[in-house]
Amino acid sequence: MPSQGYLCDVMHQRLRPFQYRFNYKVFNLKVDIDRIETESEQLKWLSLNRFNLISLFTKDYGARDPNISWREWANTLLADYGLPSPADRIELVCSPRMLGVIFNPLAVWYAYNQNNELIGIIGEVSNTFGQWHHYVLTRQGKPLVLPNQTLKARANKDFHVSPFISMNAFYQFRFYIPGQHYKLWIRQYEQNKPTLIATQIGKQHPLTNALLLKATLHFPMNSLKVLLLIHWWALKIWVKGGKFHPTPKHLSQTQHSHSEMTLC
Repeated sequence: MPSQGYLCDVMHQRLRPFQYRFNYKVFNLKVDIDRIETESEQLKWLSLNRFNLISLFTKDYGARDPNISWREWANTLLADYGLPSPADRIELVCSPRMLGVIFNPLAVWYAYNQNNELIGIIGEVSNTFGQWHHYVLTRQGKPLVLPNQTLKARANKDFHVSPFISMNAFYQFRFYIPGQHYKLWIRQYEQNKPTLIATQIGKQHPLTNALLLKATLHFPMNSLKVLLLIHWWALKIWVKGGKFHPTPKHLSQTQHSHSEMTLC
């Protein structure tokens, strides 16, 4: 199958004003958005738009509208940011629902042309307030990166995520084309000083019933664990006297937004 599974290690490291570091494991899927419906029919423990041990719902990613397909939404958004024609293939790397529960702080969409060259990336960020934002990168149809090379990008912080980091911040990203391994690196700067580092590294596995059952047994409460860790460390920062930044007024009523990433 074109779609695959990744068993990943995630690391978060806060650099200031308080230092901490924690690691946890997650299960991610890499799905070909045009083939996953057919593929899921061949799998006992994975379903599309219905409950299973592991499931994917179109309403959890992208437009998050069951009436708008992932392909329709991705084509439109990438075109808005300069992609002259629809991608030949689009893959989504995400944390799926496990036992019906989901919280996916970061999902990434990778768009390819007919030559299997990466021509677009959409970073989908979700917060704990029910909002989400898409950071979009294209080069008007030109390849973003050569095979086996690192893609470096930057984006201003246009979306409120952590209440203990101000909006006066930006991100630096390192993307790698998903293959035998999945790698993602993010460094966040606040007031031009490094504040937070996050990485995700995983190994690819064939998407089989055995892998799906293994993932369920090892990560039955994957999303809840991530949510608990986020709130636990937020509580620690608050107890230590960290400054609380409420959602800016101009963003508080906005459920979804999007902005541009640039190469650097």
